[in-house]
This record gives sequence, C-alpha cells and structure tokens, in this order.
Amino acid sequence: MRHVGLKARMAVVGSILFGFYMLLAIVAMAYGAPLVLVLLGTVLFAGFQYKFGKWAALRSVRAEDMPEDRYPNVHQSVERLCSEMDLEKPALKVADMGVPNAFAVGRRGAGVVVVSTELMHLLDHDELEAVLAHELAHIDNRDVITMVMGQAVASLLGFAAYFAIAFSREGGIGNIILGYVASIVVQSVAMVFVLAISRYREYVADDDAARHVGGDAMAEALEKISTAGTRGDAELDDNVSALCIFGGERSALERLFATHPPIEKRIEAVRGVEREYY
Repeated sequence: MRHVGLKARMAVVGSILFGFYMLLAIVAMAYGAPLVLVLLGTVLFAGFQYKFGKWAALRSVRAEDMPEDRYPNVHQSVERLCSEMDLEKPALKVADMGVPNAFAVGRRGAGVVVVSTELMHLLDHDELEAVLAHELAHIDNRDVITMVMGQAVASLLGFAAYFAIAFSREGGIGNIILGYVASIVVQSVAMVFVLAISRYREYVADDDAARHVGGDAMAEALEKISTAGTRGDAELDDNVSALCIFGGERSALERLFATHPPIEKRIEAVRGVEREYY
C-alpha cells in the first residue's frame, strides 16, 4: 500500500473532524432543529464547501485556462506524468500571483493545477516538471480534499461558537467579545488536526515528485522558489497559501501553526533521491 502514513493520518484527522461535525449537528438538534433538516444540511454543506473551496481558490488568484498552443511544454509534461501516475489529466490554469508558486485543487478525475507565470519564468524545464509532479501527487493522494474540507469544518465550528455565545439569552457587548474569542479558540483547535497532515503531505508529494523527475530537480526547484518567494511582495489568501507548494517564510512562533515544513528540511529530504522509470 502506497503512503500508509499519509492515509493513516488522513483517516484519523477525518474521523476527528467528522466527530466535531456530528457534535455540531447534535447541538443543533438540541436547540430544536429537525433531524431531517440537520442531515440534509450536513450533506449540502459538505458538497457546497467542496465546490466553493475549489472555486474560491481559483478565483482568488484569477486563474485562467492555460492554452495548449502557448504552453505546449507544460501540457506535454503533465500528460507524461499523468501516464506514469495512472491519473486523468487535470485542467491546467495559469495565474499572475506575484510570486513563483503553484497549487492543486479537486480530486482524481476532476482536478485542477494552477501554475503562476512567475514560476514558469523562474524554473528550468526539469525543475518545472518537478513542481508539476508535486501538484499531481497531491491530487493522486487525495489529500487536497482533506485540506479543503478540514478548513471548512474548522471555519464552521468557529462561526457556531461565536453565534452560540454572542447571541445567548443574556446578550450584551461582553458576550459578543467572548463569542469572538471563543470562535478563534475553537477554530484554532480544529485546525491543529488539519495541520497534523498538512506538513506531512508536503513531504510525501515532494518524494513522489522526486521519484518521477529526480530529487535534485525537486530540491533545486524548492530552493529557487523559496528564495524568490521571500523577495515577493504579493500576499496570497491563507487558504490558498496552504495549498501552494511554498507557503512562505514564518517566524519561530508561526512555525508552530505552519501548513508547510521548513523549506531546508524539504530540500534535504529529496536531495539525491533517484528518479524511478515507469
């Protein structure tokens, strides 16, 4: 079985988030919401958040379709990698992000890979292929769905905590402030479980890419992206940044809640990994 560690982490985190979700449903029923309405709302919310999360990520960077006649090398590389991964070719989009970056959204059979124009100008062919392989690995490993849904559930729990406290019977400005603080705490606790797989999934995608393109190409790509990324002025949405190959440099405190592992550790992990021929 491939990537047992990642699958085990996703199963555990998914179960915990589902538990949070069911607890919220039980609370809603305790306040008088009908069972049918709660079940219907649960299904509709999950579907809406998946679709909305994908749409919002693409819209936030103004991603546009990547014409094959203008970017033939990118399309050819993706087609080769998809053949090796036994993966249906995802839709390819291009965006001006202000920084060299890339991210993937969606699932197998309905995935989208977004590549910034800055990234294509920065990297050599092998390095760009490594980044493309990294993003395809996320779709292949199905970890993108876990990230998007995890972020959505955490946000929902935060909103629920706010409204439950801020609009309680007592009311008042004190409850509004307390509700705001509670929403941050609850959302942060839920995100701890999402972050438990976020950093690990980056190592797995790096390793997958290294085995398809070569570890040195992956390492060089990461090094160039991180160097250029720290000089960039663009600020990506936090949810999109969590999906990107490079999440930005963080302070010591911010690293505790970072979505990406330190770039130097990622480079060290893939450097020298031999390419496997399929």
